[in-house]
Amino acid sequence: MNGASPEQRRQAVARLLRHARIGTQEALLSALRREGFRATQATLSRDLARLGARRVLRPGGGAVYELAEEGADAGLSALRGLALSVTANGSLVVVRTRVGSAPAVARAVDLARLEGVLGTIAGDDTIFVAPSRERGARALASRLGSLLAAPVVPAVGGAARSPP
Repeated sequence: MNGASPEQRRQAVARLLRHARIGTQEALLSALRREGFRATQATLSRDLARLGARRVLRPGGGAVYELAEEGADAGLSALRGLALSVTANGSLVVVRTRVGSAPAVARAVDLARLEGVLGTIAGDDTIFVAPSRERGARALASRLGSLLAAPVVPAVGGAARSPP
């Protein structure tokens, strides 16, 4: 649409991202052109930033754009099934994942900017999540367990253990 406003273009971008799995800006530009919108890659990049869109890794591989308005937890829920358990002691949350999945899950936790998360450290199948408050580990573990559809396991003997 030659006379389309920036807001109309952004609405079209948002609609496309809600209804299709689009993983690249090139694919999004093509979809916009099919709908009659003209935009450059730089303009599209600014539109994505303004909409709060981000690329999220999918469990089977690849990435797609999602809108922030779908909730900060959208990236985490996309990774359900990769987390095996969540455990907390008084000061740390430990998330056990399928082998090789910890970096992707930790990145999703970081990108979600969950209240109460100071940061993450990921290995191959284990993530340490540091709560931002001294007494927030158990509440944070409960929230992560819910978001990742993983059981919350009580710490045994002061150390987090993998579920049987």
